[in-house]
Amino acid sequence: MEKKERRSQGWFGKTGKDGLIYRSWFKKQGIPTHELGGKPIIGICNTWSELTPCNSHFRELAEFVKKGVIEAGGYPVEFPVMSLGETVMKPTAMLYRNLASMDTEESIRANPLDGVVLLCGCDKTTPSLVMGAASVNLPTIVVSGGPMLTGRYRGAEISTSDIWRFSESARAGEINQAELYIAESGLCRSDGHCGVMGTASTMACMVEALGLSLPGNAAIPAPDTGRKVMAHMSGMEIVKMVENDLKLSDILTREAFENAIMVNAAIGGSTNFVIHLLAIAGRIGIELNLEDFDKYSANIPLLANLQPSGKYFMEDFYYAGGLPPVIRQLKDRLHNEALTVTGQSIGKNNEKFENYNKEVIAAIDEPFNPLSGIVVLKGNLCETGSIIKPSAASPELLKHTGKAVVFEDIDDYKNNIDDPDLDIDENSIMVLKNVGPKGYPGMPEVGNMGLPTKVLAKGIKDMIRISDGRMSGTGFGTVILHATPEAAEGGNFAVVQTGDEIELDVEARKLNLLVSDDELTSRKAAWKKPPTVTERGYVSLYVKTVEQANLGADLDFLKGNSGSEVTKDSH
Repeated sequence: MEKKERRSQGWFGKTGKDGLIYRSWFKKQGIPTHELGGKPIIGICNTWSELTPCNSHFRELAEFVKKGVIEAGGYPVEFPVMSLGETVMKPTAMLYRNLASMDTEESIRANPLDGVVLLCGCDKTTPSLVMGAASVNLPTIVVSGGPMLTGRYRGAEISTSDIWRFSESARAGEINQAELYIAESGLCRSDGHCGVMGTASTMACMVEALGLSLPGNAAIPAPDTGRKVMAHMSGMEIVKMVENDLKLSDILTREAFENAIMVNAAIGGSTNFVIHLLAIAGRIGIELNLEDFDKYSANIPLLANLQPSGKYFMEDFYYAGGLPPVIRQLKDRLHNEALTVTGQSIGKNNEKFENYNKEVIAAIDEPFNPLSGIVVLKGNLCETGSIIKPSAASPELLKHTGKAVVFEDIDDYKNNIDDPDLDIDENSIMVLKNVGPKGYPGMPEVGNMGLPTKVLAKGIKDMIRISDGRMSGTGFGTVILHATPEAAEGGNFAVVQTGDEIELDVEARKLNLLVSDDELTSRKAAWKKPPTVTERGYVSLYVKTVEQANLGADLDFLKGNSGSEVTKDSH
């Protein structure tokens, strides 16, 4: 069988003027001729940035990927793409996820690469890189940056989920700003992303469950030497993938997506998992819908006792064995034959990993919590769906009817939430509009609204909150998110008013506005679309083309893929 010519040889194997230019300018970096003579050229797609603190160690990590690539007979080339710093970007990193995916896609396609290593960690860097790579469909492996070490505050273990606890304690007058300074100094004590099962850790688990990383990738802490070894081994593996022409489309099958949903349920993963997995499925051409998240997580109990749904931290999860023993526990539920980057099935990859701490990772027949996964709610308040994470909610609020207290936008909320005259109590249902993809724009993580100070003063820690936005994967509470159609689109969510009764029944999968159809029709007829934020630049393009949350909030023209072929030369 004739060996297929490497993609990179479409550049470096050319004769004449084009080949001379391609090779000459590469050689100016000190590269000898034989390195360009047919070795696999491996791109290391790096999201290092000092504006993305979670990924601050990636320049060093990339060096270990390079060592692995070289050992396996490939030639590594590192290149940057847009990096999304979750903690510092305004108005929200989610606004730029799709832009970063475009940068990734076009950078991979336009360059002489045979395979790609995606170096990602912070929340949006993982889905954006996978989305972009999926639209090119070369052999690809993911190396996550790893979680940070568990923080410390006055002798207690803390991490990112404690931000919300500290914030509410400060608003309730229980701690002052000086104490917050002390807490924040101990919160992030090493390289790495959030040390709980927030969105970054969820994304690392997602790619491992999808089969896009080596077993054990998700949980190794960033400062641990095991993270460097993982990077080295991944560099070796991508060369094998190129040799075997093992592409993303071979791994990202329908079965792989179903596996990821089941694993996400077992670990209590972030609600943001939904919107990112939908977007990835749209790029690789797999039919996936909102109802699938409910269907495939419905009978999976919560096994990982990790914050924000449990007690422990990602560092503890690693010491307990990480994701492989969770996958092993789920062997009777998963599609064990699903292919992974190793060329082996996910079942084979994880068949021998042990659980070293049953407090952190429970057995499937004795789960940490029978409630897990993502529940999809529908009703006349969210005609095309909304979601809730039951494991992070208060059980007594999962069936409740209460009076709506509506905030028309984030400024309305901030200006009025602490007003002593605000007509609200713990039985009310807080509703925040116009924080969806189009309305904000970008769909920020503001859905887990802080409670009113007058309610906090009673010692109340949770209320039902509903929005068309998202919440941080580190957050918790009885929070209903991703209501669609969003308020900016003019559905029923756009016209809910303070004083309306709202009925929530999680077990029945219902979220209803107890207002007559005639009244809703009348309100919608009087509704006016909010003014456009801007008419220029990326933000204008985003608002005009972004899809709703139940479809993954990708830009409509980015669905599918364009492949890796580039036929025209540059000179």
